[in-house]
Amino acid sequence: MSAGFSVPVTEISSRDNAFIKDLRRLSQDSTAYRKQGRVWLEGDHLCRAALARGLKPAIAVFAASFWPQAPAEWTQVAQKNIVISDALLPEISGLESPARMGFVLELPAAPELQPGAASVILDRVQDAGNVGSILRSAAAFGFGQIIALKGTAALWSPKVLRAGMGAHFGLRLVEGVAPETLADLTVPIVVTSSHHGSFLHQQRVPMPCAWAMGHEGQGVGESLMARASLKVRIDQPGGEESLNVAAAAAICLYASALA
Repeated sequence: MSAGFSVPVTEISSRDNAFIKDLRRLSQDSTAYRKQGRVWLEGDHLCRAALARGLKPAIAVFAASFWPQAPAEWTQVAQKNIVISDALLPEISGLESPARMGFVLELPAAPELQPGAASVILDRVQDAGNVGSILRSAAAFGFGQIIALKGTAALWSPKVLRAGMGAHFGLRLVEGVAPETLADLTVPIVVTSSHHGSFLHQQRVPMPCAWAMGHEGQGVGESLMARASLKVRIDQPGGEESLNVAAAAAICLYASALA
């Protein structure tokens, strides 16, 4: 044990330690957070974003070489501090260059769907980078609720967390939603299509609304398309057939923010 800190400190040097094994799963398994009820926030950016939203980590983890210089804003916020040998950093990292610190955060309780909230519906969007980018756009443009239909990438997975850059902590994240649950929404559903509807820049988009973003290859499913109150296209003067779903989402959500 280390002295001089009010928060308990434990030092770990074995890769076979049970805590290290749990962190390894959290950093490498996209659905491990569901089993453990915790998420691993690697690096100072995600940790700062969580603290800025008033979240308190259960455990703060520090590399042994960084521990002596770690600022109090990180060493005094968790229920427990764990210092690990630098040799263990690759074991618990999903990055090419492992971060020197991170937080273990209790997984927030699964929220109920808010029928009238400005929302983004993710219909089987499977690329973690796309999902994280869409979450960032949603947070930036005032869409506080994400509704992830079954088949969408796990919202709290390590890759989505990194791509979200802290957006998770300001959003209501509703996962594993069945398509029929969308009938509870009281806001209009708006979908994008490469072939149907008016051009976005010529259409007044209702706000609040629920923008539906579909699978990278197949687009929005037929059942969701049938629920849509409005279908729009994004004009592409350059002649491309379609846009990346994250890029399309950013354009659409920005257009709504201006409505």
